Parts: sequence; structure tokens; C-alpha cells
Amino acid sequence: MIVIQDVTLQRGTKVLLDKASVTLNPGERVALVGRNGAGKSSLFGLLNGTLHEDSGEVVVPAHWRLGQVAQNMPETSETATAFVLGGDTRLQEAQAALTAAEASGDGMAIAHAHTLLQDAGAHDASSRAQTLILGLGFQVNELDKPVNSFSGGWRMRLQLARALMCPSDLLLLDEPTNHLDLDALVWLEGWLKRYPGTLLIISHDREFLDAVTQVTVHIEHAKLNRYGGNYTAFEEMRAQQITLQQAAYSRQQEKIAHLQKFIDRFKAKATKAKQAQSRVKALERMERLAPVLTSADFTFEFQEPPQLPNPMLAIRDASFGYRGADYVAPDASNAGEVEDFSTSHVLREHQLQTGEALADVTANDTVILRNVDRSVLAGQRIGVLGANGQGKSTFVKTIAHALPLLAGRITEGKGLRLGYFAQQELDVLQLDDTPLGHMIRLAKAHPDIAAQAGREQDLRNFLGSFQFSGDMVSQRVGSMSGGEKARLVLAMIVWQRPNLLLLDEPTNHLDLTTREALAMALNEFEGTVMLVSHDRALLRAVCDDFWLVGHGTIAPFDGDLDDYQRYLLDMARQKRESLAEAAGAARQSAASSDKPALSGAEQRKLQAAQRQQYLEQRRPLAKRQQQLEQQMDKLNTEKAALEAQLCEPLDPGAIAEAGRKLKQCTDALEEAEMDWLEVSAELEAVETAYQGAAA
Repeated sequence: MIVIQDVTLQRGTKVLLDKASVTLNPGERVALVGRNGAGKSSLFGLLNGTLHEDSGEVVVPAHWRLGQVAQNMPETSETATAFVLGGDTRLQEAQAALTAAEASGDGMAIAHAHTLLQDAGAHDASSRAQTLILGLGFQVNELDKPVNSFSGGWRMRLQLARALMCPSDLLLLDEPTNHLDLDALVWLEGWLKRYPGTLLIISHDREFLDAVTQVTVHIEHAKLNRYGGNYTAFEEMRAQQITLQQAAYSRQQEKIAHLQKFIDRFKAKATKAKQAQSRVKALERMERLAPVLTSADFTFEFQEPPQLPNPMLAIRDASFGYRGADYVAPDASNAGEVEDFSTSHVLREHQLQTGEALADVTANDTVILRNVDRSVLAGQRIGVLGANGQGKSTFVKTIAHALPLLAGRITEGKGLRLGYFAQQELDVLQLDDTPLGHMIRLAKAHPDIAAQAGREQDLRNFLGSFQFSGDMVSQRVGSMSGGEKARLVLAMIVWQRPNLLLLDEPTNHLDLTTREALAMALNEFEGTVMLVSHDRALLRAVCDDFWLVGHGTIAPFDGDLDDYQRYLLDMARQKRESLAEAAGAARQSAASSDKPALSGAEQRKLQAAQRQQYLEQRRPLAKRQQQLEQQMDKLNTEKAALEAQLCEPLDPGAIAEAGRKLKQCTDALEEAEMDWLEVSAELEAVETAYQGAAA
């Protein structure tokens, strides 16, 4: 187990941990939560040995293997598969032992090295690495592409796959979902649920933590507080704890006031002096309770839009993508200004005058989405779903006028006012400027709004409502944290009083408190929202309609997020089946080429060996599949009984207990279904490979 005992950790002048203690048991999946700057990543540093405690003791079993995501951007020409394979330290050690043994000619060492390779799973290591890569959203044709050919976000996915490839007893994941879309996020959840070691996760994704973790460690006031349960359970227990602490503090304050009143009244009277003195001693002996100090929650709201055109947008026969050689980039002096959404094609002036965007595709253009016909109505809440690379951001950027429309027509409602949150804050912020400087330029660009609230003091007060106060309004944006930059972009959007919000992954750098504030503000917003996000809690809280971007177009998705997760699991299973079929075909082709014909006896012997291997591989999978089916039948029966029980008149305690059991049953059923899909896919792959070999 991991034991942290009376640990003090100081970074610079800030004390992050002050005699903090916690114990984590083997196999626990732990969420590490706390406000930004509380010391979560520093605690990871203590566990992986990059930091050392100032006092106290951190004990991690010496024989445990550690897995974690490297933070550096990989720079290598290795293929994606080879790079991820390099994360399997046991396999790399066994291969190094074989190389050394062969160089020395030591037969016993060679035999031992081959045993190590077998124990390390060398026979299926490549397929395991490729399963991780495909699960994180890569395509089959990218498995052998060099790492350097991928963008930064995709290379960080490869770093995550490499960490998951490492056989570990302790896995540390710091914001693993930041570079993932919803497809890869659902896959990662399933993988982590099956991880057998001890898992520590830092994440601001509430639904991800709820799905994966079973213990929560909260860093607050330089202490480590352990709670049994996922993030939602932690919030409920902490709220109850705060209520009890506040009540105890209030009662003690009343008692102190009563004693002090008696002392002040009677200390000068001889007849009461003895009683007054005893009360003074009682006050001195009393162990004072501290008031409950919780960090102030961050809240904000969108102002009422001046008008609500309906429809907001009418998109007809539109094509979205990127201009080719004929595309003229915007003037560099305007790049990165959130208040200037001008497109770079000549028809933008026509759009400003008529509310319409017109264009034609040229031979050099890259078209991602074609023939899009959609309408955006006043008050709609649209969640835009789809895998990375399918065109979600391209679609939103084009509507925001950050990219040109390639073909078709976009008609904007009269009085449309856009608020655009770009996926990368650097796209809309100037790093050498200050928050106040951004607001002053924004006020100059929008004199109609500035006439009401454009004085410098008004702008300072407004920034203060977004937690930019004092010297922070004059701080360089480049020196700010990701969360502070995100809050500044939100502030600039809110100030402009938009009626259509285009939000592209707005939560990437927001902590849980700010995410909840954003969800509350969006629910109160009277305009229209189009949201691209992998934060399912935000999507569930905000969106009523979903659009699916994929296969070169945009279509309504008929269902909710749970339906979408099932759709993703089906797509992942089909991808694995296709990969297994391709691998079987490749093995069959290799086996049939350049080989002499076998005699009848040799052929029968080979077929018998293949069948024996097939049965050995199939037997445990079939048994596991049967066990899962029995488990799902039992859980479905239990779920039906609990649902029927909740339909009957019960006392509040029985309702709460039945509800708790129903949630546990539903979670267990969902996990069993995901396991069943995985086992079924493996079983199908084994059968496909055997049929291919037999043919």
C-alpha cells in the first residue's frame, strides 16, 4: 500500500502540504481533487520521486512498477506502433536480455531470454499496442506512420498509449482526457475500469471521475482528506461535513458568548467572583473550533441579448473545409483578436451587407463536410458530436467567420451577434497584452456596448466579477495559467452580449467549480448555444439536441448521450473486427506464399495443431462470456425488482436505500455490458483468425 505520513511539502514560499497523511490500498482507483494550485501535481511528484518531502514520510512499495504519461512532446521517426511498444518495459528488458545472450553465445541465457519474452507477451505485443492506439482514436492506416508526422495533440495521445502499454502496479494520470474526444474518452474509461493495479487520476471531468474512481482524496488547507466513493459521493459527504462543522462552530460561539457575558457582568462582584473566575478558566480550556472556510464559488451570468433573430442561421448546401493555394490568410496584424472574426475570402463583404455567405469550391480546396443543410433556431441548445478529425471545429470556425465557407450559403438572422470560444485560447488572445488591455480594445471595437459600460472603471469592475482583481488586470496574459486565460475569454464573450454562442471545447483548462459555473450560466442564457465538448456532464446539463459530424456530413443524432456511448462502443467493436480480419488475411497470404506443398499427413497434423491452439484461445473467452451473460441476467432481474419497489409507497429511508442499490446495480450492469462487448470482440477475432488459417 501507499502510506503518506505527516508529510510537509513547500514550493518556494507556499506550503502545499502541512503534516498531511493518507493511506491508499492496493488496487484502489483514486481521484485526486482540489483547486488549481492546491498541490495535486506536486503530490504526483512525491510519488514518482521527482520531488522530495521536506518532512514526514512517503512510502511506495519498492517492487511496484510505475506507469505515467511523459509530459514532453515525442520527437522521433519511429512508427506509432513501435513507439507505443517501447512503453512495455518488461518486453524491452527481455529483448535486451536476448540480444546480450545471443551476442555472448550462451545457450542457457538464450533459452532464459526466450522464456522472459514469452512471459512478457511478446507473441501479441504488437496487437496489444495497436489496440491501444486504435482505441485512442487513430485510424488503421496510421499505425505505421512516423510519430513526427502527427500534430501535438495526437502525439500526446501516443504518450498516453505508451503509458498504458507499460505493465504497472501504480498508474499516475494527470488530466488524461485533455487531448481526447468523446469517442476516445469512452474507450479509456472502459480500459481503466479493467486496470488491475492502483490508479491515481487528476481530472476536472466529473463524469469521467464518477465512472472510473472509487476513492476520492481532497487536498484542502494543505491537508489530505480521504473519502470513500466517487466524485459525486465525495461532494455529498463533504457538504454534510461542512454543514455539521458549521453547526458545531455556531454552537460553540453561542456558548463562548454566554460565558463571556457572565464574566463581563459579574467579575467585579465579590459574591460572584468565584463563579466568574471558573468561567474564565473554562474559556481558556476550551478547544476552539475554527470557522468553516470554503473557497468562494465562482459564478457568472450572460446578459440578456438585445435581440433574438429566428432562425439564427440557415445553412444550405454548404461545404466546409480549408482553402488551398488560392486561400489568402488574414492580415497578421489582426490575427488572434477575439473581437475580429473577419473571414479572408472576397465574399465576406457581401455577407456583412446581406447576411449571406456564398462561395464555390476550387480544385485546391480541402473539403471535409459537404451538402450540409441545417437550421439553427433561437433558444436551441445543440451539442455537436463526432470523432476528432471529422470536422466539428472546422464547422464551428466557419460559422464564427474564422474560416471561409467553401460552397453553398449561410444566411444569418438580422441582428445576429456571435460569441466564439476557440479550442485554443491562443487563437483569440494576445499574450503580450493584459486583461484590461483586451477589454479596452474590445470596447473600442463595439462602441454601441461601450456607450453603456465602456469606462475604464466599468471594465475593471467587470473583470473583477471574473476573478481578475487588483494587479491581475495588468498582468501579461502570457504569464497566466490555462484556467485564467479561459476565464478571460469567457469574460470577453459575456461582455459582448451575444445571442449565439459557439463553444469549442471550452472546459479544457477549467476546474470543476468553473465548469459548474459555466453550465449554470448556459442554462440561464436566453440565446442559442452550439457546444463541442468531451465533458459529458456539461453536454447533459446544457444540450437538448445533438448533431453528429461524420462521414463527410452533419446529421441529427436521434438519442441521448447514453445512446451515443453505445453507438461508439459498436463502432469500436467493428473497427477491432476489421483489424482482426485484415490480420488474418495477411497471415494467410504470408503462409500460402513461398512454401512447399505439404503432404496429407503433414497437412492433417498442422490442422490439428491449429485447432488445438484455437480451442485453447477460445475456451477461457467463451467461459468468461457465459459468466458475464449470467451476471447480466442476474443484474437485470435485480434492477427490475428495485424499479418495481420504487413504484410502491415507501418511507423516505427505504426510498433512499432502494435508490442507492438501483444506482449500484445500474453501474455494475453497464460495466458488465462493456466487458461482454470486449470479450465478444476478442472471441470473434479468435474465430476469424482460425477460419482464415483453416482456409
